[in-house]
Amino acid sequence: MTRQSRTGPAGSERSLHQAYDTALLDLDGVVYAGGRAIAHAVESLGTARAEGMHLAYVTNNALRTPDAVAEHLCELGIPTEAREVITSAQAVARLIADQVAAGSKVLVIGGEGLRVALRERGLVPVESADEEDLAAVVQGYGGPELAWGRFAEASYAVNRGVPWYASNTDLTIPGARGIAPGNGAAVEVVRIATGAEPQVAGKPLPPMHRETVLRTGAQRPLVVGDRLDTDIEGAFNGDVDSLLVLTGVTDAARLLRAEPKHRPTYVDRDLRGLLTGQPEVVAAGDGFRCGAWTAVASGDGLTLRGEEGDPLDGLRALCAAAWTAAGEGSSKLDAGKALARLGL
Repeated sequence: MTRQSRTGPAGSERSLHQAYDTALLDLDGVVYAGGRAIAHAVESLGTARAEGMHLAYVTNNALRTPDAVAEHLCELGIPTEAREVITSAQAVARLIADQVAAGSKVLVIGGEGLRVALRERGLVPVESADEEDLAAVVQGYGGPELAWGRFAEASYAVNRGVPWYASNTDLTIPGARGIAPGNGAAVEVVRIATGAEPQVAGKPLPPMHRETVLRTGAQRPLVVGDRLDTDIEGAFNGDVDSLLVLTGVTDAARLLRAEPKHRPTYVDRDLRGLLTGQPEVVAAGDGFRCGAWTAVASGDGLTLRGEEGDPLDGLRALCAAAWTAAGEGSSKLDAGKALARLGL
C-alpha cells in the first residue's frame, strides 16, 4: 500500500515504541494543553523512554525557546533537554540564513523563541520596519498579548518589498479554555494588508522536516500529532509513519473526511498508543472489520455492525470504509449515527 492510496489505518504486532526508534512528538494537543499535561502523557512518555525510544518534541509554536519548553516539560514530570526540542522558529531561522548574508537584520513579529533562533544562525533581530538594510521580516506566534501594531510594522516592511517569512500558518492553537487563533490567523492580517505571500517553514512543509532530521538523526521516526493538516501531512510529505492521537484539534468526524495526505498510519486515543501494538483492519464481506466492529459504506452513509467492541476499533473500521470509498478524495459519507453508537 502506498501512502497516496492509504485506505485504512495500519496494524502493528509490535508496540510502536519498539517498532520505531524516535517519536517526533507535537506538543500542543498531544503532550499538554494550556500548559497542563494531557492525561496519560507523562507516564506513557516515561515508559517509552525507559524502554529505549528516543523522544523529540517538534512544535510549530515559535513563541518559546527550546530551553523554556524543556523546562516546562521537566516541570510536568517529563525529563527533557533543550536539544530534544525542535521549533518552527529554528526551521524558519535556518531558511532565512540560507538566503541572506550573515549578520543581516531581520524584523521580528513574534516572541523570544524567534529572536533566540535568529541569533543562533548569526542574524540580528530588530523591532522596527524603519531599520536600514532590513533583509527580512519573520512572523511567528507571539501569544495573546502581541500588540496589533506589530502587524502594521510587518506590513510596512513587506509593502516595501522586504522578503517575508512565517514560522508556520496554523490557523488555530489549542489551549486550556478551547481553540484560539494561531499564527496563521496573524499571517492572514499581514497578507490582507500587503497582498504578499510569505515563505513558510513549519509543519507540514519540508524546512521543518529537514530541521527535525538534522537535529535528531532519527532512522525510524514516528510522527505523533493531533492535527491532520500539519502533523500528519508533514509525515506524509516526509515519507514517514504517523500516529494521530485524539486529544487535540482533530475529532473522529474530521478524521473520517481526511484526504490521502491527511490519513495517519495509526490512530489512538492518547499517548498510551505508543506503548501498544495496533489492531489490524481487514476486509470483511462488504465492509471492513477491526476487533468486534464491522463498518460498511452504503448509499450516502456509513454503518456499523457490532455491539460490545472497543469504540476505537469501530473508528478504525469506519476510517477504512470511508477512505476506501473516497479514494483520492475526501469522504462525504454521513457518519453521524455510526459515531453516535461509538460515543465519539
